Amino acid sequence: MEINRILTIALTFQVLLFVRAAFMPGAELASAAPAITVSAEGETDHFWYRLAPADPYIDSQRDNKAFGFSDGQIVLSEDNARTWPHRSEFPNAKNITFSCILKNGNIIFATRTRLYLSTDKLKTHKQIVVKDQDGRDYLPHTPTNPNQPGWYFHSLDGVHTWDVKGKEMLVWGNYCNVLGGPVPVNIYYSTDQGQTVKIAYAFGHNPSFHDRDAKTGAPLGNSDNPVICRHIHSVAYNPAENAFYACTGDHDRGDQQECHWLRGTYDAKEDSWKWKVLVSANSNSRYKSGGINFVDGQLYWASDANGNNGKLPHDRGIFHCDPADLADPKKHTLLFNPKYESANMIIEDGVILSAHYAPASPYNTGFIISTDMGKTWAQYDLKQFGPRSPVRFQKKNSDGWFRVDLRTGWIGRGETLFIKPKQLLGD
Repeated sequence: MEINRILTIALTFQVLLFVRAAFMPGAELASAAPAITVSAEGETDHFWYRLAPADPYIDSQRDNKAFGFSDGQIVLSEDNARTWPHRSEFPNAKNITFSCILKNGNIIFATRTRLYLSTDKLKTHKQIVVKDQDGRDYLPHTPTNPNQPGWYFHSLDGVHTWDVKGKEMLVWGNYCNVLGGPVPVNIYYSTDQGQTVKIAYAFGHNPSFHDRDAKTGAPLGNSDNPVICRHIHSVAYNPAENAFYACTGDHDRGDQQECHWLRGTYDAKEDSWKWKVLVSANSNSRYKSGGINFVDGQLYWASDANGNNGKLPHDRGIFHCDPADLADPKKHTLLFNPKYESANMIIEDGVILSAHYAPASPYNTGFIISTDMGKTWAQYDLKQFGPRSPVRFQKKNSDGWFRVDLRTGWIGRGETLFIKPKQLLGD
């Protein structure tokens, strides 16, 4: 149809502008503003999809609630993003990098270097100062370039809260050192609905990506920790073990590897963590991965292996194993191999939803789906959205729609997409 041709031409032109902007020095997350200004919807054999309006940008959802932001405002919906009755002035809205709606209705959100909490549907909000592992205030460093303060709280995955022994915990890791400037890599947590946020694990100083504080000269990161990474891909909780798992990226830096899997246990009585590195591997490995999920105590993840260790084809796919067998590839089951890099995945109600990483795939906006827990698979390319990487998959809202970020490149903000799986015959 003529309208589709016009939209495709307009989108292609705007994508070029936004990709250029995203990689300019000092680029903010919002430099890649939503490119599509009209609603787009459709369906495949396995799901319906619809693009969210560009304004406000819908950053997170939970049940019937959605949190978003507009120019100079933060907004809250209680009817699945149909209306936005709760609004508050927030001049730095364009630099919001993270948000999460908690079980009691609290909303925690972050700009590049600051964390905030609202407990009253955005009528008010206050800044939360993170505490380090010794209980001291953990403050952002002074960047060498003031326009590149870093992204302290931004995440690649979209599920951050879990019921841990009858109490909700908020746990996430920062996906950083891509745009925005160098920052330390941390796993953060809260056990009191966002009132207090602390560091659960701090990675070591990585000279390849970590700046030094411009005032003190102190290196960024935990100087006592030899384990380094570029950023965190995913953190997830396994209730069967009462343990958290995290995986990191990204490459090999000389004789140091950045791709690790860690297992952490939390002692609520002592408010303390114990972490163990389970695997450290070359980046051409299934352990360079993301999208960690646990179903009935079993571990599922997606690989975005892309390194060079002389082994081809790359060790990619969507895998499954018993958590105890993670370090033994011979005990892994390859459920599906999309052939291209994939580091995001969510599993809910028997549906496995993953996606392609656009710069490394022939798909424009590629999705991978199974509606029967991995027995059968399908892949779709939503070409009309242009080159987009779907990330930050969030659980279905009360209307049954997953929320997904569509990112330009793999990290510049693009659009928000909703996906609703179909119940297929035989499922």
